[in-house]
Amino acid sequence: MLEFRALNGALQILYDNRLIFKVSEQDALLEVGSGSNDYVMKRGSFRITETFARRKTLAVVGVEAFEASAKITLTEGSVLLTAQTPQCLRVDFEGLSEYNRLWMTVPAEASEHVYGAGENFTAFDLRGEKVNVWVAEHNNALQVGKKLVKQLVGIRNSQKKQKLTDYETYYAQPTYLSSRRYFFHSASTARNEFDFTAADRFVIKTDTVAPCWFGFGKTFEDVLQTLSDLLGRQPPLPDWVYDGEILGIQGGTQIMMDKVENVLAHGADVCGVWIQDWEGRRVTAAGKQLVWNWEWDAELYPELPDKIKALADKGVRVLGYCNPFLAVEKALYTEASALGYCVKNEAGEDYYVTITTFPAAMIDLTNPDAVRWLKDKIKTNMIDFGLSGWMADFGEYLPTDCVLFSKENPELVHNTWPARWARLNRELLEETGKLGEIMFFTRAGYSETPRYSTMMWNGDNHVDFSMDFGLPSVIPAMLNLTVCGFGLSHSDIGGYTSFFNLKRSEETYMRWCEMNAFSPLMRSHEGLNPDLNAQFDASEQVLCHGAVMSRMHKALKPYLKDAVAYNAEKGVGVVRPLFFYYPEEAAFNESYEYLLGRDILVAPVLRPDAKNRRVFLPNDMWIHAFSGREYGGGVYDVPAPLGCPPVFVRKNGGEELLDLQKTLQKIYQGKDI
Repeated sequence: MLEFRALNGALQILYDNRLIFKVSEQDALLEVGSGSNDYVMKRGSFRITETFARRKTLAVVGVEAFEASAKITLTEGSVLLTAQTPQCLRVDFEGLSEYNRLWMTVPAEASEHVYGAGENFTAFDLRGEKVNVWVAEHNNALQVGKKLVKQLVGIRNSQKKQKLTDYETYYAQPTYLSSRRYFFHSASTARNEFDFTAADRFVIKTDTVAPCWFGFGKTFEDVLQTLSDLLGRQPPLPDWVYDGEILGIQGGTQIMMDKVENVLAHGADVCGVWIQDWEGRRVTAAGKQLVWNWEWDAELYPELPDKIKALADKGVRVLGYCNPFLAVEKALYTEASALGYCVKNEAGEDYYVTITTFPAAMIDLTNPDAVRWLKDKIKTNMIDFGLSGWMADFGEYLPTDCVLFSKENPELVHNTWPARWARLNRELLEETGKLGEIMFFTRAGYSETPRYSTMMWNGDNHVDFSMDFGLPSVIPAMLNLTVCGFGLSHSDIGGYTSFFNLKRSEETYMRWCEMNAFSPLMRSHEGLNPDLNAQFDASEQVLCHGAVMSRMHKALKPYLKDAVAYNAEKGVGVVRPLFFYYPEEAAFNESYEYLLGRDILVAPVLRPDAKNRRVFLPNDMWIHAFSGREYGGGVYDVPAPLGCPPVFVRKNGGEELLDLQKTLQKIYQGKDI
């Protein structure tokens, strides 16, 4: 329970009789100011230049404590602290309405670790870092220009990491989790900056003066429950998604059917086929992309309705793709434009945004009529058509110089755009009664995304082993999403982005497949340039490897369903950091292993040509999933040939878990066939 004490000119904030923060008279608690940002957006990536008009420090001049609240009086204005619940503290700033910049100092300890700020790919523990909290494309070669293209080609499969400040993220969120078992979250929708570089303090900057919250718990699970009470939780997934792999296929009806039959013939468990080009293919200089017109392309996919039914008879669902853009050369755009449903520029014209090599218009999600129109198109053209889910892509591209139907300031709306897009998708499932039967997965996000989206995926990763963009990068990304309150995430098997000499190898595909078999959802992607990439049917070895991994994923169904249900109830993600249950320094520092639920530890292979993997096991007893060998806590070089990723089951997890380990071992040994 939260408690406030005012003693000798100092305010103490305690939780469960544990001193969390102390604020004394004369402390420089806040700075306020006025400023403006200049934004230059290129293909979803932002260059931001800030100018300040004024900035001043506000010191503490008095403190008062009450039963469930406290007040800090400043040299100008005040801070009101309210125990919103016994575990959650709300902070309001009073008398500061003339300012649009705020810096808040939060006391920290030198040994403290900190995580979150959205979906960061290049770091998990953010101590020593500065983080820009602003929704954008996660930088890759298509977004950031020729200079970085050359750099990225040179670091393919590199184990070196670039500076965190060099990168942006699809999913930004003004939330962090401290190793001291508390979270911080800001209500600001403007740009935010977190500075974790000092030994004794964190500095939180917001480009608006907005309320914030601190949440506490005796355990990290308690903290996440408090956070998800505030932000919302994801519902359980449809039952069918656990029944094997979702195959990413493009190219037309016959290709789809032939590939599915081939995979099934190799003994794979297939629960779905994802055809992102169901609405048409656009071939550009960047690769094989899509026609953003949310209607069935009957020429590319003849007889698709009949094939959807035929695949359903085999237990295979069909999924599609959509986003909040419209192709300007197609019929849906013509209709939406005539109705005035698109985001405008300052001249009152439809605002065209360049994505890779082509322009597109955006549906104005602040216009209720436009939202209803797009919902109706998705209901008729996707749900009634027979699709069981879709990738709800994008959400990062709202320009700050656009004009919205609502007349809201686009700078304050930009970060919320992906959450509004997720809300549209969630509402149409609820309105059709399909929530729990159909799912969608989103790429971008902000603070309300945990409330509305049903699943995240980790975006356009490179088809390699590079630490910042390839296979390794999705592990800190998933962990950071978990600590921000979004508990269901996965990645494209094999990655997405390929260019020049960056091509997906069979090994890359198989190692990624191993990781995703031990994740909430197992789904492949052909990638930006399918012809450059090894696919799930690249060879007999890849087909057989994928079949085994799909059977392992299906064997995890009861375990995963329990973990997903726990996330829906408590807000504790399926992919969890090791330190949640093992407060060891090595666990707090671990960024490339994770717990799947409570009792399975996964250490994906991170390097090409690897025959083993050095693994840290926290202080417990662990059983290697495929050999049955027992390990105690410590660091081990574990054999990891292809098809045998380092996966461990907690020995004391119960009889059902031990039975699951034996099942996985039989599948690995081929005895389940």
